[in-house]
Amino acid sequence: MSLKKYVLSGLLLSLCFACQDTKTTPTKAPKKSTLSAKQDSLLKAIVIPSGGEKTEMDLSKITPIAQEELIPFLTAYGEKNPEQKVLISTDYGDIEITLFNDTPLHRANFIRLVKLNYFNTTFFHRVAKGFVVQGGNSDTFTTPKNRKAVGDYLIPSEFSPKHTHTYGAFSAAKYSEQNVSKASSPFEFFIVVDKTGSHHLDNEHTVFGKVTKGMDVALKIAKAPVDEREWPKENINMRIEVIK
Repeated sequence: MSLKKYVLSGLLLSLCFACQDTKTTPTKAPKKSTLSAKQDSLLKAIVIPSGGEKTEMDLSKITPIAQEELIPFLTAYGEKNPEQKVLISTDYGDIEITLFNDTPLHRANFIRLVKLNYFNTTFFHRVAKGFVVQGGNSDTFTTPKNRKAVGDYLIPSEFSPKHTHTYGAFSAAKYSEQNVSKASSPFEFFIVVDKTGSHHLDNEHTVFGKVTKGMDVALKIAKAPVDEREWPKENINMRIEVIK
């Protein structure tokens, strides 16, 4: 063999071994428990999609709340707006919610959003069968616009052992990333439809109300056909009003 061919063969062999050395054997991720998977899914369910343009909020009259202003603002707002009952109207029927006074920041924030008409162009956008139905988002261009107007903030956790994730609990969704304080999203809520409760969520999410009428409607929503993201195949629109 000529010297040139010998060198070329050596280079080819070296390249082959180099390629083999850089390959890694893929490892299978450990399977999560059913409860863990459901919880992770709930935490990551908050997305801000795009498309559409309808809104019922007068954005010009809304001053966004900064995080550092949140507690004094909601405390003062709650004192001036003491309502506790809201009605969620859907094509499936109505659901009455009673909000708790001992979760004052969550109650005040929710009442404010209802009065701003924030929810009236959102959907029950997630149905996790046998677990929860979640609302307060949409796939319209309106949603991120309205959220920006309201403010980019999180509500401090107000979880209490007195209010756990029993059947019919009304609780706040949250962002999972970089959220060690377990603070809540101001915009999204869920209703527990598991008749045995979803107590693995206790101390992770703030329960700030309960269904007092219309749990049968929540169960109908829980049977809606969904896609692979648990997003209903047909929009489940809602309107929310303060009733007391």
